Amino acid sequence: MNDRTVAPRPAGTGSTGARAGVPAARPDSEAPIPPTTEADQKTLVRPGDRIFAGLATGSGIFIVVLIAAIGVFLLLQAIPSLALDKVNFLTSREWSTSDVNNMRYGILDLLLVTVVSSAFALIIAMPIALGIALFLTQYAPRRLARPFAYVIDLLAAVPSIIFGLWGLLVLGPVLTPIGEWLTSTLGWIPLFAEGNVSIELGGTIFTAGIVLAVMILPIITAVSREVFDRTPVTHVEGAIALGATKWEVVRTTVLPFGKAGYVSASMLGLGRALGETIALTIILSGTGAAFAWSLFDGGATFASKIALAAPEFNDPRTAGAYIAAGLVLFVLTFGVNAIARSIVAGHKEYE
Repeated sequence: MNDRTVAPRPAGTGSTGARAGVPAARPDSEAPIPPTTEADQKTLVRPGDRIFAGLATGSGIFIVVLIAAIGVFLLLQAIPSLALDKVNFLTSREWSTSDVNNMRYGILDLLLVTVVSSAFALIIAMPIALGIALFLTQYAPRRLARPFAYVIDLLAAVPSIIFGLWGLLVLGPVLTPIGEWLTSTLGWIPLFAEGNVSIELGGTIFTAGIVLAVMILPIITAVSREVFDRTPVTHVEGAIALGATKWEVVRTTVLPFGKAGYVSASMLGLGRALGETIALTIILSGTGAAFAWSLFDGGATFASKIALAAPEFNDPRTAGAYIAAGLVLFVLTFGVNAIARSIVAGHKEYE
């Protein structure tokens, strides 16, 4: 038999023009895609996207400009009256603006009453809001959690005047025995000492703080609930896989993840409490005595003082004194909200 030896075929893919040592060209090769230039990217953006981006940017700039304009307005209106003040504006406890030639006013008492009542409300509201948020996100069944969350959110829709009337006419008499017991039992502590107004009337910081706690509860609860609900499922499932109980899952995964958001929500609630006007105007009893660090004192906050003095705003110099107090409140609430924002900004999981 004359078997013909077949010579080995050159390396390649079967192309007829392939030669030994030369790789054959791939028939399915494609030309490289040219890079997209910045001009091409701009042409790919739809007109609707450009309009929306412009509106969003303009809205952000408008808010910043508006806040700055409010601060400048308050400052310009307050400077002439501050020049007429005969006492130290920051440390004096006097408030007499009826005589424009002898104006003596300071914000120390207003600042103390505002901060103490708001801090007392925050101390009450924070643990309650934490418990509600954890219950709704971790323990309650879905069919119960949703309507219960709606009920809590509805508290934010109740007008301030309703809270004020409820606090003065309903809550105040109910708290009278509690206040008397606290003053008689813990009166040696300045915070629970007898105040400069009657406990029976209910117009104390103690009553006002509890009403404020109810008012800021929806804010803290809503934000905390959203933060806790965003806890990564992998973290929760990992803790369960390691044999953790429900409380251990909450303690080791949910609370560490949502701690910053919870604190930020509390600061937002504090900012809301600092600026509350109508409810505290109705509840707090006016008094000429100085604030003595007792929860059973009366007095006025920045906002309630300004609201009660509206009939005196017929003279720009008198009005300027209250505008100066409003400027301090503006800076105080702005600082609290800025702190809340900075707490969240330091955590990438909330961005």
